Amino acid sequence: MAATANEAHLSPISFDDLDGWRDDDIAAAFAAFRRGAAVLDRHPPKQRASGIDPSALAECLRQAAALTATPSAGVARAFFEAAFGPAEVTVTTDEGFFTGYYEPEVAGSLTPTPRFTVPLYRTPDDLVEIGPGERLPGLDPALRFARRTAAGLEEHPDRAAIMMGCLAGRGLEVVYLEDPIEAFFIQVQGAARVRLTDGREMRITYAAKTGHPYTPIGRTLIDMGALAKGDVTMQTIRAWLHANPGEAGAVMARNRSYVFFREAPVNDVALGPIAAAKVPLTPARSLAVDRLIHSFHTPIWVETTLPGGRPFRRLTIAQDTGSAIVGPKRGDIFFGSGEEAGAIAGAMRAAGRFVVLKPRVGAS
Repeated sequence: MAATANEAHLSPISFDDLDGWRDDDIAAAFAAFRRGAAVLDRHPPKQRASGIDPSALAECLRQAAALTATPSAGVARAFFEAAFGPAEVTVTTDEGFFTGYYEPEVAGSLTPTPRFTVPLYRTPDDLVEIGPGERLPGLDPALRFARRTAAGLEEHPDRAAIMMGCLAGRGLEVVYLEDPIEAFFIQVQGAARVRLTDGREMRITYAAKTGHPYTPIGRTLIDMGALAKGDVTMQTIRAWLHANPGEAGAVMARNRSYVFFREAPVNDVALGPIAAAKVPLTPARSLAVDRLIHSFHTPIWVETTLPGGRPFRRLTIAQDTGSAIVGPKRGDIFFGSGEEAGAIAGAMRAAGRFVVLKPRVGAS
């Protein structure tokens, strides 16, 4: 029986079937994978719909931790070939679909100034998470978060209400930015590095969200006739918002989901923020996936095309997720920090091949 769009049937193949496997710098992927061993005790892999055995995946992480942190490409490749077997995800659609994300770098201030007036907020103390499958009277079953009140739980104010200032005066501001459009895209990316007015650098990263459905505003602009379907990228969306300041706020508010942030250290400038898998993101090696289908820390071979036509044939590691990353062959590639990474991530929209590396039964 054919798989549905929400299922991940895995069809075993060989490493020789992977275009570029012998040419990839597998040592870089090994370093990203090995970082998962450091969080095993507190955040072990979970059983997901793909059927990957979480205990077997955990054992592979322990084996990686027993090896040097900087093996040669040959040793790293031998590790993956011994511990895993490739299995292509087969669903009713022929190809996977890949986008990109990055960590913006912006200027900001810890206090409001005439230049920096746009706040990003930390998690309110009345925000509560709704457990999977939990149904609460009067709340949309799709909501993952709600607001605690004296009368019980209710829907949290959405982006439009927060943009209008409903959280102002509560001491929730983490940092102030200059541009509301930049603040919006930082919410979409889920993290940023902020250059403060005193010369210091801070990182903000995802802490929680209001729970409302995520609506891509690119789709809104298509529905408005403002952009053609094939022309929607982060750059074209950003350009339209800046060119239409009178309509930009209303368009951004159509995405009711609002993200709250926390401050995080920048321990290694070469790595990104801590991801959903509780490890730092590695540029071009960390992949955001549908967390209900794929277990975090699963190695995933990606064959796709970067903006400009360059091939991307790399082993990535499932270390993150996102509201828009839905489906068994849907991936979002982390490209790093700053403008160069943003240029690639913003234009990244390509079909491709999605191959899971499945732990071998009884690997030792």
